[in-house]
Amino acid sequence: MSRANFFALGLPIACLMVANGLADTLDGKVFDDLNRNGQADAGEPGIANVRVSNGREVVLTDDQGAYQLEVNGDSIVFITKPSGYMTPLDAYRLPRFHYLHRPKGSPAGLRYPGIEPTGPLPERIDFALHRQEEPASFEAILFADPQPQTDAELDYIRDGVVSELIGTGAAFGMTMGDILSDDLSMFPRYNSIIGQIGVPWYNVPGNHELNLFAPSDKYSLETFSKWYGPPYYAFEYADAVFVVLDDVRYRGAAPTPENPRAAGGYDAALGEVQLAWLEAELAHVPKDRLLVLAVHIPLLIPSDQAERQYGVEDRQALFDLLTDYPNLYAMAGHTHTTQHVRIGEEDGYRGEQAFHHHVLTTVSGSWWSGPFDGEALPVSMQRDGTPRGYHRMHVDGTDLRVSFKAAGRPESHQMRIMLDAAHHGPQGGYRDVRPGELYDGRINEDQVAAASLLVNLFDGGPTSTVRFRVNDGEWVDMRRQLTFDPSYLELAERHDAVIKPWVEPEPSTHLWIADLPDGIGPGTHLLSVVATDEFGSTHHGHKVLEVTGSSASR
Repeated sequence: MSRANFFALGLPIACLMVANGLADTLDGKVFDDLNRNGQADAGEPGIANVRVSNGREVVLTDDQGAYQLEVNGDSIVFITKPSGYMTPLDAYRLPRFHYLHRPKGSPAGLRYPGIEPTGPLPERIDFALHRQEEPASFEAILFADPQPQTDAELDYIRDGVVSELIGTGAAFGMTMGDILSDDLSMFPRYNSIIGQIGVPWYNVPGNHELNLFAPSDKYSLETFSKWYGPPYYAFEYADAVFVVLDDVRYRGAAPTPENPRAAGGYDAALGEVQLAWLEAELAHVPKDRLLVLAVHIPLLIPSDQAERQYGVEDRQALFDLLTDYPNLYAMAGHTHTTQHVRIGEEDGYRGEQAFHHHVLTTVSGSWWSGPFDGEALPVSMQRDGTPRGYHRMHVDGTDLRVSFKAAGRPESHQMRIMLDAAHHGPQGGYRDVRPGELYDGRINEDQVAAASLLVNLFDGGPTSTVRFRVNDGEWVDMRRQLTFDPSYLELAERHDAVIKPWVEPEPSTHLWIADLPDGIGPGTHLLSVVATDEFGSTHHGHKVLEVTGSSASR
């Protein structure tokens, strides 16, 4: 089989010698591919202590890079990329670190193509790695929910996000699921677009990557695996260990006589097999390493921090495995809101201190809804008032910081400053005011006593602080309040015809409010805002306030 055909089937570059029959015990080698031809040639040394898995058990390669592993039935054999090495990449810059074993192929009847029959288990599978520099200080790009429904929305990803990332110095990128929006035929075009960023790209499965005609959860990610490999896995980079988990459990297709194509629902769960793999994997991860978890559905968002509660069913078993890792950070997507949660003892996590769970801003915002901007891209503000965008992870040893980037806006665009002199929210009547007028920087002196200052710190959370001052006055602390972003409410009401029907506003967990000082008199004033986010980064914003004379005097 040619090297090109290996890539076309989503297989790793590995040296395969096909046996005459099925084998329960698999032998192989992880080797340093000095000439990068994908084959274990004479003189290319094996690599010791590389983790190899069948999806449940994890074994280490010996001093010669050799391993032996039991493989039974349909499965995926994969390695954990060790620090200082890189796996081969395919034409889309997708890492190839696995072998798909489907003797008879994916089940018949799937809506989208799965895995072609692979035949009997090879006698051996050798995995190629090559050395690369991995400094302790590095950056990664984080996407959540690009979720294109149409080819036009793939255009928006290409023009509105990918183009500005060309030439990035990031080590790699990751997407937290909902890569597509059920139409899995888009994978080739989507991957070719993301590949232009020019860095290796890792992917988390979401609920919109499910092959909805699958009879059960077991085969619901066949198309995902064809392109990306195992639905859960790990890789190392420098001093950090990244663990990708699949927390979407599909209930299976649910055909009826009235609707033979009806899809089943899904639950947020990990399952016993995946948890067994994670326990085996973590047995080889030192407790002092930075451990980063990537999931699609948030592990936990309490109902007092959101409109509804999210949570993974078997999260307690997960938390028990993570207890002794003090350098722990978990990221998710799914909600199309931006949130920070500290998961601690009251949530069942018994580590010495609560760990940081970050629900990332989505690339698609409110599912590519809303009016077009000047670049012919949907504004698609998230339901909590956050601009569509992505994040950058900055790692230095075990220190981690994440920064938000609004797509198409400068790095400094970290907040929206609004004035509310209309009692917190539009109530209609937009024919008589221009867009944004209710929250702009001009009020009359009669309105000052009832006016409030609102700040949406886009990536803010429960430990963030926001202060403001008027001109050179004293700094005043603002209070965080779970409420709707009025700019999103106005946008949604004005442009209802181009908002997708399921999109509803959601209270923002990163909105701060304060009364304007009553003593502000007529004139032009400078409002300054300084904010410190969940990672200790400081952001500044300004708004010019004009106070006109009393309306009674006009």
